[in-house]
Amino acid sequence: MTDVRRLRLPESFEPFADRLTEVQARALHASRLVNVVSAGGGAAAVLQPSGRVGAVRVGDLQVEVWPKEKVKLAHLIFMLGYAADPGFRPELVDAEAYDDLWPALAESLARLCERALLGGVLQGYRTVEESSVVVRGRIRVADQLRRHPGQISRTEIAYDEYMTDIAENRILRTALRRMRAVPRLRSDVAARLSHLDNRLDGVAVLRRGAPTPSWRPTRLNLRYLPALRLAELVLRNTAAQTGSDGVEVAAFVVSMWKVFEDFVTTALREAIAARGRRAVPQKRWHFDAARVDGVARVPMAIDLLEYDGREPVMVYDAKYKAAAGEGRYPNADFYQMLAYCTTVGLDRAVLVYAQGGEPVDRSVQNSPVTIREWPLDLSLAPAEMLESIQRAVDAATHPFERSMRDVPA
Repeated sequence: MTDVRRLRLPESFEPFADRLTEVQARALHASRLVNVVSAGGGAAAVLQPSGRVGAVRVGDLQVEVWPKEKVKLAHLIFMLGYAADPGFRPELVDAEAYDDLWPALAESLARLCERALLGGVLQGYRTVEESSVVVRGRIRVADQLRRHPGQISRTEIAYDEYMTDIAENRILRTALRRMRAVPRLRSDVAARLSHLDNRLDGVAVLRRGAPTPSWRPTRLNLRYLPALRLAELVLRNTAAQTGSDGVEVAAFVVSMWKVFEDFVTTALREAIAARGRRAVPQKRWHFDAARVDGVARVPMAIDLLEYDGREPVMVYDAKYKAAAGEGRYPNADFYQMLAYCTTVGLDRAVLVYAQGGEPVDRSVQNSPVTIREWPLDLSLAPAEMLESIQRAVDAATHPFERSMRDVPA
């Protein structure tokens, strides 16, 4: 990659003016990575934070917004992948050697697809429905009578065919095409992506906006699993196209608060399951007691509720927020956790924050409820982040120690 102008911005940057072409300003604003507003006095546009992170490449311009706490690129991609599939492992992405999103994703996708296709293109059975002059498989009698009443020239049939045009290959080829469309990739990586795309000749490419086809891990597609997990991440979070004005645009944009909260929720569920218990996300509850006068109750959606058998035992929540200068978090978070505990009838809750530091127990005055702040340092290696979540669950299974660093709320 050469001749790319890069603007690297922190997540909460101060608005500033920059000279952008009309095409660049329009594409950046449409990506929602940053807000772009017109500016007078000779400056083309003012860039403002939108609460999202990622990278957008418009022709020869790349704008990057990086999350707080020095989150590494590899860690960000890991959290995205793990939230959707706990089988996603850190080693699936070769991002440690890169400080640029697109080369990291392109190299990783090429490497994993090469490994997947080393044993040849996977084949499988797929049900085909078509009109044919030759009967093959079974006749679709209802379709035949509806579409060709009284005619025998064509017959509506359905049959299973052993082919390469299956869900797994469609996902890989569409991800390869999406990555190939990123402007100004290194020529050697672009050539590898093109070669892999050609290996999948005859496989359909998913239409833009079409749902990702379903598949399930089996012994037959085992060698495909790493590539499929990364390919699905690419399909979920990237967009690449050539605009009507001929300028190539590629975007990878995510809401960091959602990445963090989805990752923590998934990691908590896995840790709770490892202890033989179950966790219910977004558990529906009511803030107020049932009424007899027909007035609607106040609904609640508890982020994560842990059960031991049929009984709820712990409330969990995750917040991507920074502490104030004195180390205190927003009061509303504690009010919310207190409401959860009170309505469910529990006296303990765990609040996971994206922050370094030590756990803190806060005992609510005139209440049996204790809320534990559990810091999750996003600069840790992925395995260490998962270990921290596991420790949070392990510690929560025992009564909270009031002497653990009680800090009055």
